Amino acid sequence: MAKSFGVALGVLMLVSGAVWTFQGLGWIGSSAMSGVEIWATIGPIVAGLGLALLIVVLKGRPH
Repeated sequence: MAKSFGVALGVLMLVSGAVWTFQGLGWIGSSAMSGVEIWATIGPIVAGLGLALLIVVLKGRPH
């Protein structure tokens, strides 16, 4: 159960971070976040943390 939660959280962070990045860069319009540079900075950080979480969770424990 913990593994599936970790995978779900990692995917959510990865997707959210990507969307925030694209909004911050102005590639996704019609949002209060569109064109705001702080989201172009926060997005890749969150996406990177999500990717790191996925790697740790999916790698698992060595036997």
